[in-house]
Amino acid sequence: MSFENPTREQIGDLLASAGNIAVVGLSDKTDRTSYMVAGAMQSRGYRIIPVNPSVDGEILGEKCYHTLADIPEPVDIVNVFRRSEYCAEVAREAAAIGANVLWLQQGIVNEEAAEICAENGMTAIMDRCIKVDEAITMHGRSRK
Repeated sequence: MSFENPTREQIGDLLASAGNIAVVGLSDKTDRTSYMVAGAMQSRGYRIIPVNPSVDGEILGEKCYHTLADIPEPVDIVNVFRRSEYCAEVAREAAAIGANVLWLQQGIVNEEAAEICAENGMTAIMDRCIKVDEAITMHGRSRK
Protein backbone atom coordinates (compact mmCIF):
# COMPACT_ATOMS: atom_id res chain seq x y z
CA MET A 1 0.00 0.00 0.00
CA SER A 2 1.40 3.39 -0.92
CA PHE A 3 1.79 6.21 1.56
CA GLU A 4 -0.87 8.90 1.87
CA ASN A 5 -0.60 12.08 3.91
CA PRO A 6 -3.32 12.78 6.46
CA THR A 7 -6.26 14.86 5.25
CA ARG A 8 -6.14 18.65 5.58
CA GLU A 9 -8.59 18.38 8.49
CA GLN A 10 -6.35 15.85 10.26
CA ILE A 11 -3.30 18.04 9.64
CA GLY A 12 -5.20 21.01 11.10
CA ASP A 13 -6.02 18.95 14.20
CA LEU A 14 -2.35 17.96 14.60
CA LEU A 15 -1.23 21.58 14.30
CA ALA A 16 -3.97 22.83 16.64
CA SER A 17 -2.78 20.50 19.40
CA ALA A 18 0.96 20.93 18.81
CA GLY A 19 3.18 22.93 21.11
CA ASN A 20 6.85 22.07 20.70
CA ILE A 21 8.19 21.64 17.18
CA ALA A 22 11.76 20.37 16.88
CA VAL A 23 13.23 21.52 13.57
CA VAL A 24 15.95 19.15 12.38
CA GLY A 25 18.34 20.90 10.03
CA LEU A 26 17.33 24.39 11.10
CA SER A 27 19.93 26.78 9.74
CA ASP A 28 21.21 29.81 11.60
CA LYS A 29 21.43 31.63 8.25
CA THR A 30 18.47 33.99 7.91
CA ASP A 31 18.19 33.55 4.12
CA ARG A 32 17.60 29.78 4.35
CA THR A 33 14.14 28.30 3.91
CA SER A 34 14.38 26.39 7.21
CA TYR A 35 15.03 29.64 9.09
CA MET A 36 12.17 31.48 7.40
CA VAL A 37 9.66 28.66 7.89
CA ALA A 38 10.65 28.11 11.54
CA GLY A 39 10.49 31.85 12.19
CA ALA A 40 7.01 32.03 10.71
CA MET A 41 5.84 29.11 12.86
CA GLN A 42 7.38 30.75 15.92
CA SER A 43 5.53 34.00 15.15
CA ARG A 44 2.29 31.97 15.08
CA GLY A 45 2.90 30.86 18.67
CA TYR A 46 4.60 27.51 18.25
CA ARG A 47 7.66 26.75 20.34
CA ILE A 48 10.53 26.04 17.95
CA ILE A 49 13.39 23.84 19.15
CA PRO A 50 16.38 24.00 16.79
CA VAL A 51 18.32 20.80 16.07
CA ASN A 52 21.58 21.19 14.19
CA PRO A 53 24.88 19.49 15.13
CA SER A 54 26.86 22.29 13.47
CA VAL A 55 25.43 25.10 15.59
CA ASP A 56 26.37 25.91 19.16
CA GLY A 57 24.26 28.54 20.88
CA GLU A 58 20.86 29.76 19.75
CA ILE A 59 18.73 30.04 16.63
CA LEU A 60 15.63 32.24 16.67
CA GLY A 61 16.32 32.94 20.35
CA GLU A 62 16.07 29.23 21.28
CA LYS A 63 18.86 26.93 22.47
CA CYS A 64 20.05 24.74 19.61
CA TYR A 65 20.52 21.01 20.30
CA HIS A 66 22.86 18.72 18.42
CA THR A 67 20.41 15.77 18.34
CA LEU A 68 16.76 15.08 19.09
CA ALA A 69 17.87 12.94 22.04
CA ASP A 70 19.49 16.02 23.63
CA ILE A 71 16.15 17.86 23.94
CA PRO A 72 15.10 17.75 27.62
CA GLU A 73 11.36 18.21 27.07
CA PRO A 74 8.53 16.62 25.08
CA VAL A 75 8.35 17.22 21.33
CA ASP A 76 5.04 17.09 19.45
CA ILE A 77 6.27 17.49 15.87
CA VAL A 78 9.68 16.79 14.37
CA ASN A 79 9.90 19.00 11.27
CA VAL A 80 12.71 17.87 8.97
CA PHE A 81 14.87 19.96 6.63
CA ARG A 82 17.29 17.19 5.64
CA ARG A 83 17.76 15.25 2.42
CA SER A 84 15.56 12.17 1.98
CA GLU A 85 18.36 9.68 2.60
CA TYR A 86 18.75 10.92 6.19
CA CYS A 87 15.07 10.78 7.10
CA ALA A 88 14.81 7.13 8.19
CA GLU A 89 17.38 7.77 10.90
CA VAL A 90 15.58 10.96 11.93
CA ALA A 91 12.34 8.93 12.13
CA ARG A 92 14.04 6.43 14.45
CA GLU A 93 15.29 9.28 16.65
CA ALA A 94 11.84 10.91 16.65
CA ALA A 95 10.25 7.62 17.72
CA ALA A 96 12.85 7.20 20.46
CA ILE A 97 11.92 10.57 22.03
CA GLY A 98 8.19 9.89 21.78
CA ALA A 99 7.33 12.51 19.15
CA ASN A 100 3.80 12.34 17.72
CA VAL A 101 4.49 13.54 14.18
CA LEU A 102 7.37 13.34 11.69
CA TRP A 103 6.94 16.12 9.13
CA LEU A 104 9.16 16.01 6.04
CA GLN A 105 9.22 19.37 4.30
CA GLN A 106 8.24 19.97 0.70
CA GLY A 107 10.34 17.93 -1.71
CA ILE A 108 11.32 15.35 0.93
CA VAL A 109 9.92 11.81 0.74
CA ASN A 110 11.18 8.65 2.44
CA GLU A 111 9.00 5.53 2.52
CA GLU A 112 11.19 3.85 5.16
CA ALA A 113 10.69 6.84 7.47
CA ALA A 114 6.92 6.53 6.98
CA GLU A 115 7.08 2.83 7.84
CA ILE A 116 9.08 3.59 11.00
CA CYS A 117 6.42 6.11 12.00
CA ALA A 118 3.61 3.60 11.41
CA GLU A 119 5.42 0.96 13.47
CA ASN A 120 5.79 3.43 16.35
CA GLY A 121 2.30 4.93 16.36
CA MET A 122 3.44 8.22 14.87
CA THR A 123 1.89 10.23 12.07
CA ALA A 124 4.07 10.84 9.02
CA ILE A 125 3.61 13.81 6.73
CA MET A 126 5.81 14.02 3.63
CA ASP A 127 6.45 16.51 0.85
CA ARG A 128 4.44 19.26 2.55
CA CYS A 129 5.43 22.66 3.90
CA ILE A 130 4.36 23.02 7.53
CA LYS A 131 4.09 26.82 7.16
CA VAL A 132 1.76 26.55 4.16
CA ASP A 133 -0.39 23.87 5.79
CA GLU A 134 -0.54 25.87 9.01
CA ALA A 135 -1.73 28.95 7.12
CA ILE A 136 -4.41 26.97 5.28
CA THR A 137 -5.67 24.73 8.07
CA MET A 138 -5.44 27.14 10.97
CA HIS A 139 -7.00 30.18 9.27
CA GLY A 140 -9.43 31.50 11.86
CA ARG A 141 -8.89 28.49 14.10
CA SER A 142 -7.43 28.63 17.59
CA ARG A 143 -4.76 26.33 18.96
CA LYS A 144 -5.54 24.16 21.96
